[in-house]
Amino acid sequence: MGTIIFLMAVIVEAAFAAFCIMTKSNHAKERSIIRITFFIGFVLITVLPIIDWSLRYYALASLLLILAIIGVKGLIQEKEVKREYSAVRVVLKAIGMMALMFVLSLPVIIFSQDKKVVAATGEYQVLTQIDTYTDKNRVESYSDMGENRKLNVQFWYPDTLGGEHPLVVFSHGGLGVKSSNESLYNELASHGYIVCSIDHVYQSFYSTDEDGDTTWIDLGYVQELFAEDPQSDIQQSYGYYQKWMKIRTADINFVIDYIMTEAENNHAELVYKLADISKIGVMGHSLGGSAALGIGRIRADVTAVIALESPFMYDIEGVEDEQFIFTDKIFPVPVLNVYSDSSWDILGQRPQYAANYRMLLDSNENAFHVYISGVGHLALTDFALTSPFLTRLLDGKKPTTETEYCLKTINKVCLEFFNSYLKGDGEFTSSGSY
Repeated sequence: MGTIIFLMAVIVEAAFAAFCIMTKSNHAKERSIIRITFFIGFVLITVLPIIDWSLRYYALASLLLILAIIGVKGLIQEKEVKREYSAVRVVLKAIGMMALMFVLSLPVIIFSQDKKVVAATGEYQVLTQIDTYTDKNRVESYSDMGENRKLNVQFWYPDTLGGEHPLVVFSHGGLGVKSSNESLYNELASHGYIVCSIDHVYQSFYSTDEDGDTTWIDLGYVQELFAEDPQSDIQQSYGYYQKWMKIRTADINFVIDYIMTEAENNHAELVYKLADISKIGVMGHSLGGSAALGIGRIRADVTAVIALESPFMYDIEGVEDEQFIFTDKIFPVPVLNVYSDSSWDILGQRPQYAANYRMLLDSNENAFHVYISGVGHLALTDFALTSPFLTRLLDGKKPTTETEYCLKTINKVCLEFFNSYLKGDGEFTSSGSY
């Protein structure tokens, strides 16, 4: 719809400019009428509603409103201010307006209005809840104000008043947000899991707490992400990995401990009372998956781990002869690694994925690997639904596998894996390619 609105504006601007040039007149009043009509039309398709009104339209709506106000003013003023006709001015004005419309329409063009929802298949209705936790044992390292680190979390959990349900904690990717894999959370929650997804504040693109205050990503952290390249500076990458894993694993540890404490509190909210803290799974995408893999080594109470295309960063113990040195200790809990085209064919060539490649070749009966072909790294998240355009751009390829199929496959294999190891419903056998 955003593309259609932009194209309509371009056609109108181009047609009006051509009309002005053919008649050798500025047609100021007609221009005012067109501006007002276009704004009224935009309001109508919003109210009906033909478009899904959201933050994406704010900039575009503001421009149309301003132009409409200028148009009304031009119509009602007693004396028209006449400007000498100039074909060059008409053309430049049209080009400038089209460029401005394009820039302000970008959020609408890039982010899809018709976001498909991957329907959950479980028997439970899903409820959500947002909380903000404060870790009084840690000072915020991304601020010089000396405050304690705060984390925003969101729960997806089954609409039920009884029973105990396994807890799954999720960590988003390097530039992600806590809702990055909402389709997966809904699927798990609909089958009786409590999913808690963490916004790693200052490492998430933005994070809004329970009071509505928003914290944006730290620019220094963004610079680290883009500078990181073990093939050009492996020692620098090792330093970044150590720093990121320290923050991420501490965040996950704190959240799990907080939930476990609240689960024993008779006055706690329902979501905590429903949690079966004897059955804990951890999962994540990209950098978040690396942190989840680290938690699998750190905590003895974690039963299973899922990593959506994530290197074993926590397992790196140092650098020697321009190579990462990984721990040789076997991974202590069942693990499911999910890969896309972004890494599958080059696992053995990327230094940070050396442990993944070794695990793929090993015969560890508790290590499983799923490869989803025809998609890239970001297609393993719901971002592929939110912005197909950006997903294709950032993944550097056009997907040949439908996004809905990809996400449904992830939901299926993750549910089967957790059912096997958190609920004991059977042996997991879904390794392979899809």
